[in-house]
Amino acid sequence: MYDVAIIGLGPAGSTLARLLGEHLRVVAVDRKHPAGDDGFHKPCGGLLAPDAQKALAAWDLALPTSVLVDPQIFAVKTIDLAAKQVSSYQRFYLNMDRHRFDQWLRSLVPDRVDVYDDAVASGFTQVDGHWQFVVRHGTTRRTVRARYVVGADGARSAVRQVVRPQWAGRHYTAIQQWFTDPVADPVFLSVFDPSVTDSYAWGFAKNEHFVFGGAFPSTGARSRFDQLVTSMEAYGLHLDDPVRTEACQVLRPRGLRDFAAPRAGGFLVGEAAGFVSPTSLEGISYALRSARALAAALDTDEPERRYWAATRSIRVDLLGKHLKSPFMYTAPIRRLVMASGLLTVSGTQRLEPQARLAVNRGRP
Repeated sequence: MYDVAIIGLGPAGSTLARLLGEHLRVVAVDRKHPAGDDGFHKPCGGLLAPDAQKALAAWDLALPTSVLVDPQIFAVKTIDLAAKQVSSYQRFYLNMDRHRFDQWLRSLVPDRVDVYDDAVASGFTQVDGHWQFVVRHGTTRRTVRARYVVGADGARSAVRQVVRPQWAGRHYTAIQQWFTDPVADPVFLSVFDPSVTDSYAWGFAKNEHFVFGGAFPSTGARSRFDQLVTSMEAYGLHLDDPVRTEACQVLRPRGLRDFAAPRAGGFLVGEAAGFVSPTSLEGISYALRSARALAAALDTDEPERRYWAATRSIRVDLLGKHLKSPFMYTAPIRRLVMASGLLTVSGTQRLEPQARLAVNRGRP
C-alpha cells in the first residue's frame, strides 16, 4: 500500500519522484531498462529548449557533459518547400542524448522510492477509495495499491484513459530515422511541407549520425514521411539505409479542452496532461513544471484543486503559443514572415535544387 504511484519515469515522473516528501511512501513503474542502452527508448529529437534549461536552473541542477552530444548548433535553417524559401534563425537549444538525459534524471530519484524498472502497469481501477493496478515484469505480476496514481506516461497515457476516458486530444504520429553521417557538415533543419503534414519536420546532426523526422497525421503517416524524404533529395539531402527507425504518438493541443484535469485522486503530468507546445512540440519544460506543481499540491488537503490551479500558468502559456501558431503553420502568413527577413541570421533566400541544405551523405 502506497501513498503515491507514478507511472513513467521520464522528465515528469522522475522529477515528481525526486521532489515528493519523505513522509510519503512512493512507488514508480517505468518501461526503460535500469542501466545501459537496453530496453525502451523514448523517440525524441533530444533538443533541450531554453524553457527546460530554466526549469533545471531553478533547482541548481548542472547537466552532466555525458548527456550532451556534438555538435552544438545555435541556428535553425527553416525551409518552406511549398514557397521555395529558406531562412536561418538563431536558437539556443542544447543538443543532447535523450535516453541519457532520462537516465540522469532517473539517477536523481531517492532510494526511498520503490521502482519497478523494465515493467508495465495496467488494469487501473478504484477499490475502496484507492487505486489498484497490476505491474508486469517479464513473467512476474504484482498487484499494487495507492492513494493517488499519477500518469507520467506520455501521449498514450494508460492512466489518462481511466482518469479522463472521454478526453480526445489532437494526436499525430512522430517518425524519425537515424543515418550514419560520414560528412562533418552540421545543420539543424526545420521543414514545412503542407502537402504531407500541417505540423513540421526536423533534421539535425547528432554525434556520428544525422536524424530526420517529423510529425504527421496518423492516417498514412509512414507514406507521408517517405514522401517528404523523397522531396528532400532534390535539395541535396539523400537519406539512404537508416540504422534505426523510431515512432511514437505525440499530442498537439488546440485549446483548453485538450488539457486533462485530475479526478478522484488520479493526476496527469507532462504530455499525459496535454502539456506540449503546439508550435514546436516541445514538452520537457512543461513536464518539469507540472511535476513541481503536483509535488507541492500532494502535500495539501485539496490536491486536485491545488494542482489544477498551480498549472494555470502552464495552460495560459500554451494557449499563447497556440495563438502564435498561425504565424508558423498558415502558409501565406509564414511566407510573408520569412520573406520579410525579420529576426533572420542572414536574410531569406530562394530555395534552389541541389542547394546542399545538409550533409551530402556521399552523393555527388
